[in-house]
Amino acid sequence: MPAFDYDLITIGAGSGGVAGSRRAASYGARVAICEDNRVGGTCVIRGCVPKKLLMYGSQFADAFQDAAGYGWSVPGASLDWGALVAAKNREIDRLEGIYRRMLDQAGVTLIEGRAVVVDPHTVEVAGKRHTAERIMVATGGHPVLPDIPGIELAITSNEALSLDKLPGDVLIVGGGYIALEFAGIFRGAGARVTLAIRRDQVLGGFDQDIRQAVAEGLQRRGVVIRPHTRVVGMARRDGRIAVQIDDGEILMVDQVMMATGRAPNTRGLGLEACGVALGEHGEIKVDGQSRTSVPGIYAVGDVTDRLNLTPWAIAEGRALAETLYNNNPMQADAENVPAAVFSQPPVATVGLSEEDARKRYGKVRVYRSRFRPMKNTLSGRDEQTMMKLVVDDASDRVVGCHMVGPDGPEIIQGLAIAMKCGATKRQFDQTIGLHPTAAEEFVTMRDPVGA
Repeated sequence: MPAFDYDLITIGAGSGGVAGSRRAASYGARVAICEDNRVGGTCVIRGCVPKKLLMYGSQFADAFQDAAGYGWSVPGASLDWGALVAAKNREIDRLEGIYRRMLDQAGVTLIEGRAVVVDPHTVEVAGKRHTAERIMVATGGHPVLPDIPGIELAITSNEALSLDKLPGDVLIVGGGYIALEFAGIFRGAGARVTLAIRRDQVLGGFDQDIRQAVAEGLQRRGVVIRPHTRVVGMARRDGRIAVQIDDGEILMVDQVMMATGRAPNTRGLGLEACGVALGEHGEIKVDGQSRTSVPGIYAVGDVTDRLNLTPWAIAEGRALAETLYNNNPMQADAENVPAAVFSQPPVATVGLSEEDARKRYGKVRVYRSRFRPMKNTLSGRDEQTMMKLVVDDASDRVVGCHMVGPDGPEIIQGLAIAMKCGATKRQFDQTIGLHPTAAEEFVTMRDPVGA
């Protein structure tokens, strides 16, 4: 008889957990996965996918505006917010069904309910204990709310995805990618949107030119950005929400959305009692091979709070399965991981910002282009695209690619491959551009900034 019920028990059926479990099962491992919510995790159920569907819906406002410049007349166009949310919900239901079938077809046993780690080889769900040689924690993260008076009146990104009706005035607190993405969604859908940020600019940690370009794009669309603004309290007043700012001003809005950060889902899992080391914010501490401080317990994805991106969680889960069950030791490579912010306009980036490149390499060359996309010439839309290359001067290797503008995420994916291969600026220059496209600008920038 086997010493354990399973070879691997995964806690969390999100992107990383599902990918790692399926890969392990494909190599013959006996795998179970525990989930106390919907199968699919943050990305599929309450994150990337539903958010992008709402973004697509809100973008039709731009399309209708631009259509007139191309001879089209679209009278009376209006958005039924409820119909958009219902369509989104149907698609999420469909995707959850697909994820459930994928687990079943891979031979992974789904255990529904909240899992608690009893010891390094035992997990308890709904009063029943299950044993495994190894445990993989992939529980992701959740939105966090500041401790201020009236915070119960605010919503997070979770609730924002399923609002029954579109609010007229929305205050979004935060300047990160979630805040910017929902600012675009609500504004495109017709709401009046204010973005309250504590810093002087949005998207802290991104390249400075990206931060400036996306802020300008949001403001052109009518999003009001209030820098150096802190919300200190909220109260219900005359059917609306009175939001108190730290300078004493009161803002009256219909909805407040907090996008002030996320924290790892580790509370109540029993990890500390088992000796698993956690960080200051509850993140599971792991090494490059996803090993925790307790032999036999591993962790992947956002619960480790290292690189909080869906493809990274998937890569970590698969690498762990390859290492443990295919005699193929590997670990996910965090160098040159592309990222996108599906704001309006969108942001896409891979590699180092100009600021980080100067710290690492010293002397760098910067190439930057701002131009009006061809589509905007007839539509009359007052918006520019920004593209930027950062090059290590000594090696001529391209170490950063950045873009703000339509199709940016689609374009950057291809450039990420080139950077992974160590492409140089000379090789970019030798590449024939695909005309007429915005993408060709990345291979036609000749003169560095300041040269």
